Amino acid sequence: MAQPSFSQSLERGLRILSEFAANGPVLGIADLSRAVDLNRSTTHRYVATLTSLGFLQQDPDTRKYSLGPRVVDLGFAAISSMEITGIAAGRLQALADETGCAASMAVLDGADIVYVERRRSRRTTGLAVDLNLHVGSRLPAYCTSMGKVLLAHRDPAALRALLDRMDLARRGPKTITVREQLVAALAKVRQAGYAVNDEELAPGLRSIAAPIRDRSGHVVAAINVAVHLTTWTASVESVVSRLAGPLRRTAAEISHQLGYRSTM
Repeated sequence: MAQPSFSQSLERGLRILSEFAANGPVLGIADLSRAVDLNRSTTHRYVATLTSLGFLQQDPDTRKYSLGPRVVDLGFAAISSMEITGIAAGRLQALADETGCAASMAVLDGADIVYVERRRSRRTTGLAVDLNLHVGSRLPAYCTSMGKVLLAHRDPAALRALLDRMDLARRGPKTITVREQLVAALAKVRQAGYAVNDEELAPGLRSIAAPIRDRSGHVVAAINVAVHLTTWTASVESVVSRLAGPLRRTAAEISHQLGYRSTM
């Protein structure tokens, strides 16, 4: 007996997709019907839905089906998610050691960022600050440098949907709490290629973040380095001048390892 939360329709759709890996790259309705033990009419209904969503595509001549571009996108995303922390770990440690600051990586999960890698400097510089953050920590995207990088590179429709879900509550003395001002700030992030957080998350905390791109050029993660005014009272401009170079170089190295090739 199926569990109450079990979706039979979803299970059937996934079984159809799985048949292309098990029984060949091109299959017809009759092939799929036999493989998943459904009648042709029901099988055709599931296949038509998967095709309309881009998970399958049909050859107009043979009328048979093969996996569509959405499956390819998911495959690349899965590969990147498995590769990215392994690729980034050593480079983030080198960045932390070079700058004397903690270096982190995060991905976007809804309206939040989730830390997927974090490295502390192995040398004493007086700049290090322990924020009690670790892999799995979540923070609101709108008031963090990595979150602003990730939001800035969403397509307009996706960004609007995310902003609709956000409560732009004040977290630090300089938190951006007006939607129009945040949208304008995100446009500047896209243009500059990095984001700065100046006491928007918490008093005294500053950070700078840069995007990580996959082989298709999509921004799939962000990395940052953070400092605190108790350890470094320099201006924001000085922080950017000192840290932006190593940060952006590291982001470029990680992106290159993920297959990204800049056209510039």
